[in-house]
Amino acid sequence: MSTPAPSPFSRSTLIGMLLVGALAFVALLWFLGNGTGGNANNGGAHVGGQGLNGYAGLARMLEAEGLDVQRQRNRRALESTAGLLILTPPADADGKEIAKVIDAHRYWGPTIVVAPKWLAMSTNAKAAKRGWVQVFGTQAPEWKGFADNVTVEIGDEKSPPAGGWKLGNRRGKFPDDRQVETGSGKGFVPILTTGSGKPLAAFLDDDGYYPALNKLAGIDPNYGGEDEDLYPVVLVFEPDLLDNWGLADRNTAMLARDLVLATADNRSQPITFDMTFNGFGASRNLLTLAFEPPFLAATICLFLAALAIAWRAFNRFGPALAQAQEIAFGKAALVANAAGLIRRAGRVHLAAAPYADATRERIALTLGLPKGLEPHETERLIDAAQVRRAVAGPPFSEAARHLRDARKPHELTKRAQVLQQIERHLK
Repeated sequence: MSTPAPSPFSRSTLIGMLLVGALAFVALLWFLGNGTGGNANNGGAHVGGQGLNGYAGLARMLEAEGLDVQRQRNRRALESTAGLLILTPPADADGKEIAKVIDAHRYWGPTIVVAPKWLAMSTNAKAAKRGWVQVFGTQAPEWKGFADNVTVEIGDEKSPPAGGWKLGNRRGKFPDDRQVETGSGKGFVPILTTGSGKPLAAFLDDDGYYPALNKLAGIDPNYGGEDEDLYPVVLVFEPDLLDNWGLADRNTAMLARDLVLATADNRSQPITFDMTFNGFGASRNLLTLAFEPPFLAATICLFLAALAIAWRAFNRFGPALAQAQEIAFGKAALVANAAGLIRRAGRVHLAAAPYADATRERIALTLGLPKGLEPHETERLIDAAQVRRAVAGPPFSEAARHLRDARKPHELTKRAQVLQQIERHLK
């Protein structure tokens, strides 16, 4: 015979533990598959960088404007992410990969590509915080396969001053007015220039229609093509227009804000900073595939099936069973076994007369009646004791006779309870 073993935990506690474990496992798979986690403030020229060459300040400024700013580490998601996409690839990035991402994003939203310039390394100064850097030189991008008709040049320490930046009547300054990065070539429309007239930022001259950028650049708002579904691509040759070092100047910070908003042309759309070209991209593996269409549907079905199986197991089997004694100990077990045997044999009525006799003898002993009397004399004396003590109910002799006449189990039980009540009141 087996009985349920007491469990140290309730069913709801076990279900909660399983759900928390399953959710934690799913979260682990998602984080591994999407390459999230870790501090991106490593001194790099990307949105996670808080050094001079980073763009964390730009992201925070846009968030303070109430804009939806996202930091993307999934390369495939870049191609189908709606809204403004800001790319900050390093100098040695693959130009064909940059072109691939931009081409796939042209009908999803506008794109800003920021060229790199500064060579930087972590500073060892005692007062320096994490991510702070010191610059020691410059390097122009070499992105073969992307905008090959555009040439980028960087001035050196001996170059004449650039005269800051100029946009119509607006002007600003650079952290270093000699080592300024500019672009030249065909196929783009300048937005702003240096004081000497060299382009610092421009957008591709294609079939798109970009009135907000035209207005910012100070040209005819109706200039452009007829493809209104095509989004612009803005090339920022000088990173100090957008990086933390440049944004230290208030005029430059306001220019960066206006340039981003004009490119987005819609404050409600999200602004996504890419981090994959800067070494924070997720690698494709079985974990990433499990959370990408069309495999995502199968993954969801698998987890739902596991949840259904666990629920069925809880309700079908219940707690674990512990092996009990084959023959229980004690008088209670003996009485229970005897009663079970009588009940299975269908001879419950045979226990009526012995129970009445046993009750009579117990009451006689309690009242101190003489021994050796006939049963009917003893019952008569018990009836008399009931009258003297004003015990409610039928006389004992009558109740005992009714019990002996009982045949059905429920009748026997009810009449035996009457005798039990008489015995209780006569004690």
